[in-house]
Amino acid sequence: MKNGLLNRKNKKQLIEDIRSEDHERITCSFYKYVKINDTSNIRNKLYSKFQKLNILGRVYIAKEGINAQISMPRNNHEKLISLLDDFNEFKNMEIKPSISKSNYSFIKLTIKEKDKIVADGLDTKNIVSSYKGNYLSAKEFNDAMEDPDAVIVDIRNYYESEIGHFEKALCPDVENHRELLPKIKNMLKGKENKKLLLYCTGGIRCEKASAYLNKHDFKDINQLKGGIISYVHQVKKEKLACKFKGKNFVFDSRMGEEITKDIISTCHQCDNPTNSHVNCNNQACHILFIQ
Repeated sequence: MKNGLLNRKNKKQLIEDIRSEDHERITCSFYKYVKINDTSNIRNKLYSKFQKLNILGRVYIAKEGINAQISMPRNNHEKLISLLDDFNEFKNMEIKPSISKSNYSFIKLTIKEKDKIVADGLDTKNIVSSYKGNYLSAKEFNDAMEDPDAVIVDIRNYYESEIGHFEKALCPDVENHRELLPKIKNMLKGKENKKLLLYCTGGIRCEKASAYLNKHDFKDINQLKGGIISYVHQVKKEKLACKFKGKNFVFDSRMGEEITKDIISTCHQCDNPTNSHVNCNNQACHILFIQ
């Protein structure tokens, strides 16, 4: 790997670089399940091109596709779209802007080759699932939640759903995505014929969850297109009722975006209402908790 394709600066230098910028940054996310043969070549090309556009963030490349959360200068948005369209694998990719603003959501660029773009723990040789669940817009998702027999399922970890979730959602008590799908299957036992309404942060985890549940004989599988991020943008644009309460957890320095003023979680130490996550400073711990 070429030396220019890795970050060589320390945290202080990286923050100073961002502080000296004279432009506003936006945080975005995108993903695509698509067959990628030469992941190393794609990784190196993307790194070089992203550097030129001053893009920071975390990107995973695997034979099954790409998963990215990035920060970039606002005026480079159209250039990013053009850059991605130059790759046959990444044409017409939906890029979702974040809900809240921060110039410091990411401070460096990391692009890694992975076995999978989401660590789902599934023992499967299928690179890209051919099954697609039924996608719902924000309005359609709201309408579907009015059905008393519908089952709303949070396809996220417990520390995400504990600070914010849809009303009446089933929220699995798991710490990572590898444990999530078998847990959900067990929670839904006996509900194989119910209307399932799946949601996650940006939509990527619902893709595998839909295929997994379909494989296990669930009949009516629906997923929120674009996840919570897209839902909130649509709610604001179309002036819909927001049925998501609290914060949307995000995997960057912000650790959360306020969707509503509702605080549905409490401090893990004193039980007072709060929804702010912190990482334990103990080097042997680093557990994520609410304080």
